[in-house]
Amino acid sequence: MIILWVAGLFLSGSLMFSYWLGLARKKNLKNIGDGNPGALNLWKSSGYKFGILGIILDFLKGYLPLLWVMGSHYSQGYFIIPLALAPIAGHAFSPFLKGKGGKAIAVTFGVWSAFTGFKASLALAVILAVLKMLSSGFKSRGNSPVSDGVQVVSGMLLLSVFLYISKWSAPILWVWFGSFVILVYTHRLELAVWVRKYSSRKRKGT
Repeated sequence: MIILWVAGLFLSGSLMFSYWLGLARKKNLKNIGDGNPGALNLWKSSGYKFGILGIILDFLKGYLPLLWVMGSHYSQGYFIIPLALAPIAGHAFSPFLKGKGGKAIAVTFGVWSAFTGFKASLALAVILAVLKMLSSGFKSRGNSPVSDGVQVVSGMLLLSVFLYISKWSAPILWVWFGSFVILVYTHRLELAVWVRKYSSRKRKGT
């Protein structure tokens, strides 16, 4: 039965609402901005109303199914690990886009909101807001896809401190690790660019 739950949650996460909304607007999100088929490029191509709708739908496809699971015995112990990670992985590796999904930010918030009662997702939101403010003084770095990607991954990394201090259980920490790995993968291009730029500055002594 657990396999069916995981498959169902993966399928829910793989529903590419933002991408399909873009197609409904005759916009292929893969040809816009950084090519990410997610809500941000939907926002850029079709306006904030469609962008917000995409964010909400991507959030809910992680939140609602997992909230349902939290009412069952599968929410206990280590069962929660594959169940919580399934929607995030579904979005990142959507079979509807031949395994090339989105960056899985909104669905990650949805998952963490469902199984921590919004505690961890709110903490992550605060961390990302602080990182954004700290980077706002660097105009050349603060509002680029590379900077945004580094902030998302850094924010998820810092969330582990909150989880550890708050003494969340071992299964929750494993869910964090899986979430972190997926976000690193979905932002791998931005991270690679940042590493190259950082290495270049180090060599130049700046």
